[in-house]
Amino acid sequence: MAEINGVRVPFIPIVSNDEVQKSRVKTGPSGFDSIFKEELDKVKFSSHATKRLEARNIHLTETELGKLQNAVERAEQKGAKDSLVMMDKTAFIVNVPNKTVVTAMQVEEGSENIFTNIDSVVFTL
Repeated sequence: MAEINGVRVPFIPIVSNDEVQKSRVKTGPSGFDSIFKEELDKVKFSSHATKRLEARNIHLTETELGKLQNAVERAEQKGAKDSLVMMDKTAFIVNVPNKTVVTAMQVEEGSENIFTNIDSVVFTL
């Protein structure tokens, strides 16, 4: 039987083991690993937060998303778990370890403007 990467296979490979080794995807600084890590580090929105953004007519620009990302990174550096991020007149509750926005609201819309179960507040500039 033929062998590929140390595994015996019940067929004859079309390419040699050397050709398989040469054609493997490289995982350097510009490879899959770095792109995957970059995507994991981005702020995500829960389905609840997405519904709230739509219902409350809150639209975020790329600049605002960058500010939100920066705020979450700063909260993470300080060891925050659940943070209130204030950006202009919009409040975001973010689960920092998961980098996930849980809900969002305009401050004027809040009936009592009370935020519970948070351990930090980040003001964006």
